[in-house]
Amino acid sequence: MTTLDTSKLPAALIRVCEAIAAANGTAWLVGGSVRDMLLSTKPKDFDLEVYGLGAARLQELLQKLGRVEFVGRQFGVFKLWSGGLEIDVALPRTERKTSHGHCGFAVDSDPFLKPETASLRRDFTINALMMNPIDGCMVDFHGGEKDLENSILRHVSEAFSEDPLRPLRAMQFAARFKLTLDHETASLCRELVTEAKTLPQSRVWSEWKKWACAAHPSYGLQALRDSGWIERYPELQSLIECPQNPRWHPEGDVWTHTLLCCDQAADLAKREQISPVIRERLLFATLCHDMGKPLTTIKDEHGNIISPGHSEAGVKPATAFMKHIAAPSSLVDFLTPLIWEHITHLHGKPTERAVRRLSHRLEPANIELWEMLVEADASGRFPAPPSRPALSWLQEAQRLQFHQHKPKALLTGKTLLELGVAPGPAMGEMLRAAYNIQLDGKITDEISAIGWAKQQISPR
Repeated sequence: MTTLDTSKLPAALIRVCEAIAAANGTAWLVGGSVRDMLLSTKPKDFDLEVYGLGAARLQELLQKLGRVEFVGRQFGVFKLWSGGLEIDVALPRTERKTSHGHCGFAVDSDPFLKPETASLRRDFTINALMMNPIDGCMVDFHGGEKDLENSILRHVSEAFSEDPLRPLRAMQFAARFKLTLDHETASLCRELVTEAKTLPQSRVWSEWKKWACAAHPSYGLQALRDSGWIERYPELQSLIECPQNPRWHPEGDVWTHTLLCCDQAADLAKREQISPVIRERLLFATLCHDMGKPLTTIKDEHGNIISPGHSEAGVKPATAFMKHIAAPSSLVDFLTPLIWEHITHLHGKPTERAVRRLSHRLEPANIELWEMLVEADASGRFPAPPSRPALSWLQEAQRLQFHQHKPKALLTGKTLLELGVAPGPAMGEMLRAAYNIQLDGKITDEISAIGWAKQQISPR
């Protein structure tokens, strides 16, 4: 039996477990927190499963330890706040499938259920581990420790196929822990494809959001393909076997390129220590950046594979994909200009005018994020070495202070009002024209902006 080091567990958690033991119950730490400890990672969430105490007795005991809410009466789940720690405390339970979908279950709580029986309802063996926080003894009924060592993601029991959310959970777990989906588990996932439409949109997005936070996103995408669930996302599926010119893409097809790019983006996010929000934008922009290639790839008169206009063509399928995964519309707003502009650096030099224009077109995104996308794209071509072909663009944008936002308009409505211009369409047109020539560098400060405006009001 494996014994884990409990010295770094929160004291509040140990106190709760000791109180339960004093009342002749047993509290087991279950789920992801045990997996994380096995990986020498500090757990973020703490879930206890309590045996030997009924719901009423358990609630009475927990109320003496802190603030308690009975958040899942059907599931026998309490939420406890004690010593600054939030702990989910549940009774062991069994579940029976009663109808289609993620929520179609009948749940029976039983404090005297055998732990091995209770563990059968869990999804993957790596999440079915149990540990006694008092002595550190870990119980592994289903070989989760070995699967973790062998980088395998395996289902616990045939009950896996009762929940259609689990294939998407497989995707994000594979991405987080660099796992390969077990063949039998993949088969069970394929049986669930027809139930995908029953999933709440919020749960779909939640799993994809976790994918974007993962260290190894390519493993998640490969698990999605192995599970058969990639057919739910035709914009991704179309990347498979879409050819690329081997001169520029020695790695192979667009699917292979996209997987490599996503891993590069994850590495970039870590290197630059960007916020979770920016990371999310970068990962999804990288995932979607070449979705236009299946629509545009042809052979030219010399037999070379080309994809003319693929950046512009990629906006529509990317938007459709983001809708399929229930992404927020605000995220889509960021992705659209990034995808459209992801090869702009190939068609010109980073002059002041070009940088100003690009920063304007990228809104609400910016050149800083765009340059990271370009780097991920250029570096996802193994065995070709990583590169930063748009670095000079970023450096010029940083010099001009336009790397995180577009230029601020030098001519404002307030100024035009002071010059006697009445509010209305004419003022709006004048402001747009002024900003346009500002981007060209013909207006450089407020004085030149006012001078231009006066000429428009009283032309010579």
